[in-house]
Amino acid sequence: MSVVAEAALRAVGTRFRLHGRGADGLDCVGLVALALQAGGLRGAVPTGYALRGGHVAMLDRMLVRIVGAAESGDVLLMAVGPGQFHLGIRTAGGFVHADAGLRRVVERPGMPPWPLIGVWRMGE
Repeated sequence: MSVVAEAALRAVGTRFRLHGRGADGLDCVGLVALALQAGGLRGAVPTGYALRGGHVAMLDRMLVRIVGAAESGDVLLMAVGPGQFHLGIRTAGGFVHADAGLRRVVERPGMPPWPLIGVWRMGE
């Protein structure tokens, strides 16, 4: 399993907090930043964003966009509602994401139930 996926799995159970970046809570952006940092990626993590809207340009600058099937450790971008995007990390058994409804970071089996907009991977 990838270092990124392992870091995401270690965060399972952490409480959800909008704009959260650590032990006091994580949102989907904070979860992905935490996992990617464990994989050695350094860079600015966005803050101050709203629950709806946003752009994917930062992911394109930091990671390699993948065409094809997602693998363990890949960053998933999903459309969970009109103008509402959500990030997760693919694992061997499913994906890890910060679930606002459950108020914690969880792993769900299989692929996300929402449309997948893009997949990114840390470069070699």
